[in-house]
Amino acid sequence: MATPYAGDRVLGTNAVISESFAKQLTDLPAELLEHILCFHVLNHIDICNVSCTCKRLHDVCHGRGKVWAHQYKLRWPRLQRFYQQNESYDWLKEFKTRHMVGQQIRRTVESISKRFFTEVVLGDSFAEIESLGAPEHFCEDELLGILNSDKRKCLTLKYYAKKILYFHRQQNILRNLKVFLERPPEQQSALEGAVLVDQYCNPLADVTLESISAQIEEITDKVKKHLRVKNATHPSLRASQGDCFVLENLEFQRQVICALNAVLYDQLQYKGNERDFYNPLNSYIHQVLVRRTGIPISLSVLYMTLARKLGVPLEPVNFPNHFLLRWCQNQRRSDDIYDYVYIDAFGKGKQLAAKECENLIQHQVGADYYSAISTSELLLRMVGNLLNIGKRGEGNEKSYQLLRDSLDLYLTINPDNVQYLLLQARLYFHLGIWPEKVLDILQHIQALDPSQHGAVGYLVQHTLEHIQHKRHPVELEVKKRSEPDHRDVLYSVGLIMKHKRSGYNCVIYGWDPKCTMSQEWINTMRVHQLSKGADQPFYNVLVQDGTCRYAAQENLEPHSAPLEIAHPEVGRYFTEFSDTHYIANEELQTRYPEDMCSTHRTVEEHYHGLTANSGQSPEPTANFQDHDLLDP
Repeated sequence: MATPYAGDRVLGTNAVISESFAKQLTDLPAELLEHILCFHVLNHIDICNVSCTCKRLHDVCHGRGKVWAHQYKLRWPRLQRFYQQNESYDWLKEFKTRHMVGQQIRRTVESISKRFFTEVVLGDSFAEIESLGAPEHFCEDELLGILNSDKRKCLTLKYYAKKILYFHRQQNILRNLKVFLERPPEQQSALEGAVLVDQYCNPLADVTLESISAQIEEITDKVKKHLRVKNATHPSLRASQGDCFVLENLEFQRQVICALNAVLYDQLQYKGNERDFYNPLNSYIHQVLVRRTGIPISLSVLYMTLARKLGVPLEPVNFPNHFLLRWCQNQRRSDDIYDYVYIDAFGKGKQLAAKECENLIQHQVGADYYSAISTSELLLRMVGNLLNIGKRGEGNEKSYQLLRDSLDLYLTINPDNVQYLLLQARLYFHLGIWPEKVLDILQHIQALDPSQHGAVGYLVQHTLEHIQHKRHPVELEVKKRSEPDHRDVLYSVGLIMKHKRSGYNCVIYGWDPKCTMSQEWINTMRVHQLSKGADQPFYNVLVQDGTCRYAAQENLEPHSAPLEIAHPEVGRYFTEFSDTHYIANEELQTRYPEDMCSTHRTVEEHYHGLTANSGQSPEPTANFQDHDLLDP
């Protein structure tokens, strides 16, 4: 008979195993018991209970055995890539650690909404996740688990989980970029650098050097296939993946270039994106491969990578307004610009003489502009393009994020650029984030260029005021619909609305009994042309196109067929989409304590035939900028 095991019971009991059944069960071989206990309907609580039944079953459920390995893989399948198949692990210990980390992460994410509800951007407050000291892949897995849960629920939890994941992935990518830049220049691949830029600007996308390299290898194989038809004995056909070689014969190089152009532009239809040149997607290498279009520099990185893999040593040229590649026509490296053919990857691989390049930009340039540049200089040009796109943006969160990301990258590559350091300090100051970091940046600027003391002094003074203000935050105004001054407010937070004039769909996340904007804004938006002017309720709304607007009551009406609003800030204010409306989170309900009841009444009146899932959930709100408030 099996010896009873006096271990601690964990998480309660789901089932009772009779003594007679235990006798029969424990007589089975260990391998068969493991097989039974790995049945998919049993969860970790069941295994804990079984292991407490007797010593025999406890031994079968030991930490390094198949039973806990199965439970771990069942619960967290994404983590399997971090474990070697032939290694032995204490799976019970791994399970407990991962479970504990998950609880800590969720508690931390849930607390962020309450603490940062009124801030536009959270800044480095996410660094507290690192202070948990938990394995990084456990933290990321829990955050991904939150993001992949029920689409319409836990919106606030997902909102902050996404921001935390974004922040932590960027920190890792930045560390990888610094390691990359410390390598000798000859070991810095333009493709790897472009992938790091892509990853930093798209940290939530599945972009890896391995996947990008695999796609480029597929194109290389197509070029080889084309080359084989033209010259079956071509030396490049004998090269294996990863080989580093240079074709000495210029005719062989010419054959590679011809095959590359035929495959890339004729067969695969790659082309320069002239119609949407300033779209940031043109600069991301994974998007260039998916969309088969880009700008001169991104297409040049692709073209140069393919050519080098096939033995043609093309070099990047930082030509003004139109990035180019150069191809030496001599056996030896030359300093004479006329010894090179210049390739326009944006122009379907067109080959140009030195002076023909000037036709691309319609003015003459000096010989320096025809020189080859390093990988770090190429990355500065690439990031500079993104930076300019961010500066051209509409002042919404998306353009601010691009501006922040590109500044981070630029200053990682070139940390002493005073112009961009000052731009970064001004941006952080404008957004009201990282005041302590702003002071560090300003101190660095002052050390690099004392002539900037005027601009630095102004920002230092106002940043110190901001820090002082944060230490004594002003309490948010609570707005109750029952107050006499609010009797004209017809609509409430969470309602899906339609703008009568502009036609956009939106959700209300705040309101004022009268317009509170400046007189300048009122004049600019021609509010006086409205029948009730500024003397009517105005609503803060999140619009389907990603903007935040301030709309007059007379211009809004409940949507006839409510739909989800795909706005990045929805989770800041709402915890759930409930078929006909959004449910305000705890923080928004605190500010508008009587609104959810009003929302439910409106839903009943307008959507009686639709299913309305009522519920209450807590979550956070966002502020708006004056330049975002359009269409009164």
